Amino acid sequence: MEINPAVTFKHDRTVMFAKRPKVLIVGAGIGGLTLGILLHKAGIPFEIYERILEVKPLGAAMFFNCTTANLFKQCGIHDEFVAMGKYISAIKVCNEKRELEFSMDFEGHDEIYGASGYIVSRPQIYDLLLRQIPRECIHFGKKVLTMDQGGNGVLIRFSDGTEAEGDILVGADGAYSAVRQGLYEKLKKANKLPPSDALPLPFSTVCLIGQTDPLTLDEYPDLALEKSQLINFIGTDKMYSWSTSTTAENRICWDCTLFLTEETSKDNDAFRNSEWGEGAAQAMCEDIKDFPIISGGDKMRTIQDLIDRTPEDLICKVMLEEKVFKTWYNCRTVLIGDACHKFNPAGGVGGSNAMHDAVVLANRINGLPFHPVAEEIEAAFKAYKKERIGWVGRASDNSRAFVTMIGQSTSSKITRYILKHMPPSAMRLMERRQFTHRPQASFLPLAEDNGTVKPAPQPSLTIKTPVAAVNPTTTQAV
Repeated sequence: MEINPAVTFKHDRTVMFAKRPKVLIVGAGIGGLTLGILLHKAGIPFEIYERILEVKPLGAAMFFNCTTANLFKQCGIHDEFVAMGKYISAIKVCNEKRELEFSMDFEGHDEIYGASGYIVSRPQIYDLLLRQIPRECIHFGKKVLTMDQGGNGVLIRFSDGTEAEGDILVGADGAYSAVRQGLYEKLKKANKLPPSDALPLPFSTVCLIGQTDPLTLDEYPDLALEKSQLINFIGTDKMYSWSTSTTAENRICWDCTLFLTEETSKDNDAFRNSEWGEGAAQAMCEDIKDFPIISGGDKMRTIQDLIDRTPEDLICKVMLEEKVFKTWYNCRTVLIGDACHKFNPAGGVGGSNAMHDAVVLANRINGLPFHPVAEEIEAAFKAYKKERIGWVGRASDNSRAFVTMIGQSTSSKITRYILKHMPPSAMRLMERRQFTHRPQASFLPLAEDNGTVKPAPQPSLTIKTPVAAVNPTTTQAV
C-alpha cells in the first residue's frame, strides 16, 4: 500500500460493508498487551509487534490496586490475579538500623474503593496478560525501521524486510519508543513539534533491580506472613534508598535507587537503556552489597544475601527517566504508556497508568464509525488525551512526591516528617486523588463497584459500539 498524506476522501457508508479499523500495536509491554486484550474482546482486528525475540522475566515487583481491579474483573482475570498476588496493607519506611520510621497504610481500601492492592512480580502479570492474546496476533522479532501514515492508512516497515499495514498505529513501545521517534521526526520537519518534546528524557536516578529464586521460610520468615512486606529503607549518609517486597511465590523482589548528583549524573550519562535488561550491574552490586534488609529472622541480612540468591540474568541496571510529553497523537498514530508519559518506577504507577490508557483508547477506538477516515480517528485520539491527561498529571505528581520522599534532599526530609505526622484523615484525602480513578471498558459488562467512595466520572464510558445499517435490497450490513 502506498500511503498518501494528501488523501482526504470520505467513505460512502451506505454502499460499503461494515468494517472495523485494523489496529497495529508496536510494543508487547503491559500497555500494548492490555490494549490487545480489549480490542480482541471488542471484535476489532489488531496485531501486536514486539522487537525482541522472546520476553525475559526481568523487573521487580509491581503494585496493582483498586484502579485496575474493575478492568481485571471485566477481562475475567481478577481471580487469577488475586491468586498470584500478595495482599499489601502498608508501605513501611525504615532507617538503616532496621527501625520503622513510619508506614503508609492501605487497610480498608476494599470497603472504601471496592478493591485491595496486591504485589505481584512483573513476570507473573506479564504472563497473565500474554495468555489472553491469541497467539497468531502477536509477532516477536519485529523491530520498526520506518512508519508512514496518511488519509488512506498506516504502513510500518521492519528490519527483517517485512511490512504491516492498517488503519491505526499505536506506539506502546516504551520510553524510547520507535513509533514516537518516527512520529516526532516528521512533526519536527513540519515545525509542528513543541520544543520540549524534542528534548532528551531527563533522569535523576539509576536503579538496580532483581528478584530472587524461591526462598525458604526458615531463611526468611517474613515470607510466611499473609501480607506482603513492602519495606523502603532510607540511607543515613548515602545517596541511596532501597526496598524489598515479598511475593506469593516466596520470592523477594528488590531494588536499590541511586540519587544522582551533578557529578554522578555525568558518570551515568553514558548509560542509557531503553529496556529492562542485563548489563552494567556488577559495579553497583558491589557498592550496595552491605545495605541492611529485614528478613523477619534473627540473622542480620543484607542486600548481598539477596544478590546471592538472584540469578545473574535477573539483575539489571536501568535509568529511571521522568517526563510527560505534550504530543500524544497525530493523524492515525497514537501513543500510550511510557511512550507518552514516563514515570519513575519507584512511584509504582507506570503499569497501572499504561492500563488506564489502554482502557480509554479502546473505548474511543470501539466508538469509531465503520470505515473511519483520518479526521475521525484523530478526533478520537484528541478525546483520549483529554480524558487521560489530568489523571496522568496527578499520577506524575504522586510519583515525584514518592521519589522525593525516599530521597536525601532537604525536601525529602521535610516530606518524610510531614507523612510521619500526617493524620489518617488527611492521608485518605490524598489517596482519593488517584483511587477514585477506576476506569472500565464501555463495551464489556460493567464490573460491580461497591466502594463507598464512588468512581470519578469517566467520559468514554458512555461511548456506544457502532451499529451497522442494513441495505434493504441485499439484507447485508453496510
